[in-house]
Amino acid sequence: MSEQRRRAVVTGIGVVAPSGIGKQAHWRTVLSGQRRTGPITLFDAAGYPTRLAGEVPDFEPARYIDNRVLVQTDRWTHLGFVATRLALADAGLPERPLDPYGWAVTLASSSGGNLFGQRELQRLWSSPSRTVGAYQSIAWFYAASVGQLSIAHQAKGPCGVLVTESAGGLDSLAQAVRIIRRGARVVLAGATECPLSPYALACQLRSGLLSGADDPRRAYLPFDSATSGYLPAEGGAVFVVEEYEHARARGVRGYAEVTGWGATHDAAHTTADSAGDPHQYARAMRLALGRAGVEPHEVDLVVPDALGVARYDRAEATALRAVFTGTAPPVSTHKTLTGRAHQGGSALDVATLLLAFAQDTLPPSAGPEQVAEGCELDFLREPRRPRTRVGLVCARGFDGFNSALVLRGTGPAGEDQP
Repeated sequence: MSEQRRRAVVTGIGVVAPSGIGKQAHWRTVLSGQRRTGPITLFDAAGYPTRLAGEVPDFEPARYIDNRVLVQTDRWTHLGFVATRLALADAGLPERPLDPYGWAVTLASSSGGNLFGQRELQRLWSSPSRTVGAYQSIAWFYAASVGQLSIAHQAKGPCGVLVTESAGGLDSLAQAVRIIRRGARVVLAGATECPLSPYALACQLRSGLLSGADDPRRAYLPFDSATSGYLPAEGGAVFVVEEYEHARARGVRGYAEVTGWGATHDAAHTTADSAGDPHQYARAMRLALGRAGVEPHEVDLVVPDALGVARYDRAEATALRAVFTGTAPPVSTHKTLTGRAHQGGSALDVATLLLAFAQDTLPPSAGPEQVAEGCELDFLREPRRPRTRVGLVCARGFDGFNSALVLRGTGPAGEDQP
């Protein structure tokens, strides 16, 4: 089969996020519109301007991961381990392949092992021994999750990590398709994140983009006239991306085919008074639609980046209106329920869209209550059945990264794959 004819379908979803552990828990949160953000518990944040975040509920890594691996890795990697196991089980695949060279891992990362690094550096500067643990050099490293997962699941095909902040959750899926087209049969893609340590929170506060609100119901309101910034979050989603014929031979339909993607860059740093380049952002969307062979009017649902900062929200709305002139597809965002988990957040958006196809339901947007001036979009207010089963997920990473991904969902049970 030629490289261009090899198609890639998502056959497994693993969610570990503030919305819950597992795809069912996440979908229930999305449909109920219940906020899962609250006071930070992973450390004492009383002295910080931002004291709220999205944390994974009842997450006990020792229930899922061998202690020998636990001591070598950060919570961000623990989240990835569990999400990957859930995704493989969902896809009906074994923990390890018969042919390890047919499996690959490509995940996104931003800040690496924050909690592990914080603990070790505090020990270095506060204890008489002035030492760090033996695993400090590998646990914080931004590629740690990819390395640990490739070892755990014996995925010896092309492996790598993408570092494009929130855009990375989408870029990882685009890279997975490229790897499939080059011969791999199964790729683990997606992202998790855990930016909740004193150092990580201080770095995010430096941007001036975080919300300082004390009420979780008012703290993160994308596209709303009362928006005041975003809330950080941990977690994300990992996917099994599988070569179409390989999945079909197993009798697996999959959730959707990854049909198009686009990535552009603003060539500018994120600053306290910037808003990104809506033209480059719109260009990424057009690239994704063009590669998918999809016209704007065919899109069923758009899942936006939804940063929750007024000027960024206006710029995103401007980009969407430029791409969808006269077509106005419904827009739905759920980051206000979970917080913004950077690359894990955009991966979670993909999971939401895939589950919408599987459940034959486009979920209503979790806000805005009062649409801000300049953010006028067709926000979905009630559940709706898909029309074309084509969705667009968009993301922007700090310092100029823009990405968009087009997914075409499988039909209702009884129909063939897309």
